[in-house]
Amino acid sequence: MFLGNRSENMMPRSKREKIDFSSALMIAPFLILFAVFTLLPVLVSIFLSLFTYDMVTMPKFAGFSNYARMFLGDNVFLISVKNTLMFAVVTGPVSFALAYILAWMINEFTPKTRSLLSFLFYSPSLTGGAYFIWQVLFSGDSYGYINSMLLTSGVITTPIQFFKDPRYAMGIVMIVQLWMSMGVSFLANIAGLQNVNTELYEAGAIDGITNRWQELWFITLPSMRSILLFGCVMQIQATFSVSSVATALTGSPSVNYSTETIVTHLVEVGTVRFEMGYAAAISVFLFALMAATRVLVGKLINMTGK
Repeated sequence: MFLGNRSENMMPRSKREKIDFSSALMIAPFLILFAVFTLLPVLVSIFLSLFTYDMVTMPKFAGFSNYARMFLGDNVFLISVKNTLMFAVVTGPVSFALAYILAWMINEFTPKTRSLLSFLFYSPSLTGGAYFIWQVLFSGDSYGYINSMLLTSGVITTPIQFFKDPRYAMGIVMIVQLWMSMGVSFLANIAGLQNVNTELYEAGAIDGITNRWQELWFITLPSMRSILLFGCVMQIQATFSVSSVATALTGSPSVNYSTETIVTHLVEVGTVRFEMGYAAAISVFLFALMAATRVLVGKLINMTGK
């Protein structure tokens, strides 16, 4: 490190400036796209959340009334927050752990078998509409596989309306989301496992590590801390932004808002009611919630790796 800094300082100033300019030029396209499609929309949402705007009349300054409305005047929003948090608490850690455990198990196979299994587990996340399989499975008539089996065995006498009954709707949506959760974090875990330095395992064996569980806890997990943090961020984004699965399976709005999430409520407010100022306030709240969760989980991962 010292020699590298010293050689860089001994480089002529014009050459250093040329290298810095080349680096800035290479990263400029990403920075421009990030600023236009990520940073700018966030800033606009924060600004717009302070106004009342219906896309027809001019925006009117409303201060923090949109935020007060979320917690004091919108019962559906409170239900959506409860459902989203419950959804995140259940599916987030389970999908995160499942993605790593499956990757760890698949990594033990030969390259060809590993590639095939990786594709099979990753394929549900590739086909966004794959949940139609579950629509057939839990169909509310006698042609649904689950209802057909229950009717044939005599357990029930009339078909169960799985997607219309609040007792079953949220559980089914969680199961489907878990089935579709083997996405980018799953592939990242496989790549991370294959890039762990094998010399660390040899050193661990010398230091007294005797089984695979000790290897996992003392070598593999600390070596993959950055990959785990990346997978955590992806899972947070997936669990807090669930909407299409819930809408496709249970409709919008669902019965008694049993599967209403923050995103589905946000879509309804923004695209049906055209209350863009209030929708912007909801999006800002969701952004803050995801950011706070990411910081909390990141600290837990860093504490585990030490």
